[in-house]
Parts: sequence; C-alpha cells; structure tokens
Amino acid sequence: MQFFGGSEISPSPPPPTVSGNNAHMLYVFNRNGVCLLYREWNRPLKTLNPQQDHKLMFGLLFSLKSLTAKMDPTSAEKGNLGVPQLPGQGCSFHSFRTNTYKLSFMESPSGIKIILVTHPRTGDLRESLKYIYNLYVEYVVKNPLYFPGAPIKCELFNSTLDQYVRGLG
Repeated sequence: MQFFGGSEISPSPPPPTVSGNNAHMLYVFNRNGVCLLYREWNRPLKTLNPQQDHKLMFGLLFSLKSLTAKMDPTSAEKGNLGVPQLPGQGCSFHSFRTNTYKLSFMESPSGIKIILVTHPRTGDLRESLKYIYNLYVEYVVKNPLYFPGAPIKCELFNSTLDQYVRGLG
C-alpha cells in the first residue's frame, strides 16, 4: 500500500544522502501534540527530562509552522500568528539547519508529525521521512493490537526503523 506516491514499502527505501549513521533523534507526534514515539541514536548530551523535551520540540514545530504561514509572500490570507493550521494548509517548512544539527520535518494528511534530527551535512530527507511514515502505517496503524494515540510499542516497527535510520546519511 502506498501513501505518499511511489510503491509498496517492501521495495528498497530511498538511498542514503551521505554514508554513515548521522541520525541523532526521531520524534513522532499525533495531531494533538502527544509524543507517540521518541528514539535516539547519537545524542551525547542529555539536558532535559523526556516530557520537557517533547513539549519543547512540539512547541518549536508549532511556532515554526505558524511563522512560515505568517511570512508566506504568496498568500493574501495571513491569519493570526499562533493560530493552528490544518495539515497541508499554507506555507510549510521541511527542514532547518544549525551548525550542530539539521531538523527535518514531515506532517502527514492525518496530522502525524515526524521529526528527524541529524548531522548538519545530511541532505534532503523528505523521501526518507515519507518512507518512515509508510513504515508507521504498515507496522503500527494496521496492527490490530495498536490503539490510536497510544505510545508506539511495536517491536517489528522499532527494529525496522532502527535498521533503516542507522543506514541514513
């Protein structure tokens, strides 16, 4: 089954953009801001407790989405800064880069938000995020034991995700 174009998830995933394991963290939020999954691979400094970290990340996404919609030069309808936007509505961002990391973001039509934090030299990860979303649909959403909105505890999803992300650039 395909959700973002392309073919089934069983064929090969998008090729890595750079060799090596450059992924630091991955977050999956639902439309209400509940963190369904948090994984980390290379995060040397732990500064916040997990709940604070999740709130900070979701707040950052909310603010960036609001700011990009407000600054959109092509839209006459700007709305108010801070007002939630529907998925796919208005201008959106895909990533931003600092000197120490790159944050890549994808929001599905159902409001699932996937955030992948990687090394700053990592290339465009939009196709990789779509692939991760397709993994989520295949292994989590279609799992009859999964209750929507509950934290993701599917071992098959986690192991497949780990294997894929460790190969990303």
